[in-house]
Amino acid sequence: MLAYILRRLWQMLPTMLGVVLLVFVLFNWVGGDPAYILAGKMSNAESIANIRRQLGVDQPYYVQLGIFLKQIATFDFGQSWATGESVSNIITTRLGPSLTVLVPLTLLETLIGIALALIVAFVRGSLLDRAVMIACTVGMSISILVYIIVFQYGFAYQMGLFPVQGWGENFWDNLLRYSTLPILIGLAVSIAPTLRLYRSFVLDEANQDYVRTARAKGLGEARVMWVHVLRNAAIPIITHVMANLPALLIGAFLLERFFGIPGIGREVILAVERSDFPVIKAITVYVAIATMVFNLLTDLLYQAVDPRVQLK
Repeated sequence: MLAYILRRLWQMLPTMLGVVLLVFVLFNWVGGDPAYILAGKMSNAESIANIRRQLGVDQPYYVQLGIFLKQIATFDFGQSWATGESVSNIITTRLGPSLTVLVPLTLLETLIGIALALIVAFVRGSLLDRAVMIACTVGMSISILVYIIVFQYGFAYQMGLFPVQGWGENFWDNLLRYSTLPILIGLAVSIAPTLRLYRSFVLDEANQDYVRTARAKGLGEARVMWVHVLRNAAIPIITHVMANLPALLIGAFLLERFFGIPGIGREVILAVERSDFPVIKAITVYVAIATMVFNLLTDLLYQAVDPRVQLK
């Protein structure tokens, strides 16, 4: 196990180097000169030269690449070009509100999706099954903007059940008051595709020979579905969940923007609008690292769920 983990960590280095080079090329050659963006339309050659010197973009490319590699190694990406705030501080302070919304949303989406998938698969081919699939198709065809506007206007503005916007300082107040409606909207948007996907995973396993053997031995249908089928369907479910976890680091753009949540997704939008390259580069690198780490954790979870899986 330890040898496998060390080998996978070693294999991450070329991938990470490729990401670093891609990000560096995109932001330095394709993204244009940030000095012109920051100087504004009424700038002159002297002010642009001063900005370039302050940002370090007047250095040769190999020097800039070395600085970028040092920033990644130390997790210190300097200061925001737009606000002057430390990039590390921006990420750490904005990540909390995003996780307050997205972690409960991911847990509820996964648990509800698994439970409903097993129930629908249990009555597969019935009127209930067809009705649920039609409802999922209709739900998937509706834009998230429609959900946000309808829920925000109906439940928050008209009924007053939730705040329309805002965020506080207390964790429990934020979790139970301000993030409840965004979580409900996230569930309304995500539960339909999740249910359809998990249902297909369960039905693929329900048609296997070992399931027919279990039924022939006299096991109840509920035990067959919840124990035998779910255990084997857990592997693709884990893959789906773990593949989506890096998205927790970039937040929920629209939810945070509409509800005034000071999360990382809202900060990404502001960074793009301001051409705040240090913030964008830092988040890009962090998401790349998180993706590789979660891929490793996925393989380890495979073996935990099914010891027959051999790590290579």
